[in-house]
Amino acid sequence: MKLDVIKLDGGKAGSVDLGEDIFGLEPRADILHRVVRWQRNNAQAGTHKVKTRSEVSYSTKKIYRQKGTGGARHGARSAPIFRGGGVYKGPVVRSHGHELTKKFRKLGLKHALSAKMAAGELVIIDAASSNGKTAVLAKQIKDLGWKRALIIDGAEVNTEFANAARNIEGLDVLPSMGANVYDILKRDTLVLTKAGVEALEARLK
Repeated sequence: MKLDVIKLDGGKAGSVDLGEDIFGLEPRADILHRVVRWQRNNAQAGTHKVKTRSEVSYSTKKIYRQKGTGGARHGARSAPIFRGGGVYKGPVVRSHGHELTKKFRKLGLKHALSAKMAAGELVIIDAASSNGKTAVLAKQIKDLGWKRALIIDGAEVNTEFANAARNIEGLDVLPSMGANVYDILKRDTLVLTKAGVEALEARLK
């Protein structure tokens, strides 16, 4: 399939052929959901922690005698039933991540790219280059009508372009190896450079 290529100033720069096996799939929500869930779970810190009854600072002395009080039997004030006692089966430091095969992760990225193509939210630009001025780039982005956009470049992002884009709200810039399902779906517009298209097609073959 062919798609027109534009420049950042809005001018035309020819067209590019996109592979049907990457950009022409029928998007499946279940695949995208599984990959996004895998990404977000791996990003979760898992540093939540509470103290159990063996960790709270209390004496282990028996608080009152076993029999004859008319109350329940207790051994220590650190029991979960008491205020200030340990927490029973509370959260502990752990990883929330789970496994997902490379083949499935690659398939998820293909479906994310296809979803953007099907929705008409995919734009191809000639190159992501700038003179390093944020104001100039911000005006170009505004003129193109991109409010929440992700720009994916080739193996490396142009340093001046990255610096210019850094302070523009709603604009993210990633190298091709950083392309992921969550960031692609999060933004309204996906912008690929020619180099980015080549790198993604080589990565997803």
